[in-house]
Amino acid sequence: MNAQTDWTGAYPSAAHAPGKFLTVAFTALLIATVIFSYSDVTFSQSTHPGIHVTILNIRNSNGMVACTLFESPIGFPKDYLHSARNIMSIRIQNNRARCDFEDVPPGTYSIAAAHDENMNGKLDTNALGIPMEGYGFSNDAKGWLSAPTFSAASFSYDGQNLDMTITLHY
Repeated sequence: MNAQTDWTGAYPSAAHAPGKFLTVAFTALLIATVIFSYSDVTFSQSTHPGIHVTILNIRNSNGMVACTLFESPIGFPKDYLHSARNIMSIRIQNNRARCDFEDVPPGTYSIAAAHDENMNGKLDTNALGIPMEGYGFSNDAKGWLSAPTFSAASFSYDGQNLDMTITLHY
């Protein structure tokens, strides 16, 4: 017989039942975790090694910013689903976004970013193929009548912390 139970093995009140205690304890732990772990990590300096990209010149907070990390010219930048090493979509907050690529080995990379304002999963263009949503590349690389080459947008990464910016163009 447990010290909390009577001679029948029943708990004297629901407050003494272990399930009730565990539910209350779990809820308190969950609330404490949320309160103490909440921070604006999207825009703070990261202490983890990686490539940290702040996106500049976002014209509004509609939609998402998509960032794609390429490790070779194959598929850069259009065939990102098959060719990019890493792809992420970040919600825009107050016209700001930051993409953090962590656990990236040293090497040569290029990054393409796009502002998907209407969240349709693509960079919208007009009838002539000119982008109607924001786009940008590492090194602020630009192409003439097309996207820049991988080499124009490429940079060397040594495996440590690398902070960079990409300016979107509309």
